[in-house]
Amino acid sequence: MTRYIVPAVIAIFSLIVIWAALQLELSPPIIVGESMQPRAFPIFLMVLNLILTGLLVLQISRTPPDSVKVEPFATWGSIALMFVFYGLTTWLDMFIGIAVVMFCLSWLWGERRVWISLLTAVVTPFAIFLLFDKVLQIRFPRGILTNLWYG
Repeated sequence: MTRYIVPAVIAIFSLIVIWAALQLELSPPIIVGESMQPRAFPIFLMVLNLILTGLLVLQISRTPPDSVKVEPFATWGSIALMFVFYGLTTWLDMFIGIAVVMFCLSWLWGERRVWISLLTAVVTPFAIFLLFDKVLQIRFPRGILTNLWYG
């Protein structure tokens, strides 16, 4: 019976989202015109989700999955690093968070060449910043490094 917990949670979530989308008021025709109502897309996605969940239940009932092994430390470490990223982004700067977490993730998943990890951790946030700030002209939230850049 425990193998049906995940499909049940997915189905309950989908039904809650459908219920919440049905609570949205209809948009007037002057705004939407001939197009779909804003609530149609989440309902469509959740109905698709329910169909796929039904297929998952069918697949589980035909061929039960093997017992799940405990995940390796790298998986749990990656989850913990997402909380570290949140903390660094909230209190210091998003780009410091990206750099620190990228460096730690590369070490956690087995990269032992320090220069590769450092290069990735420095070049990637810099490229992201240049792409969004200069090309797309999207400003980032203030932090230590972005305050230096924006003044």
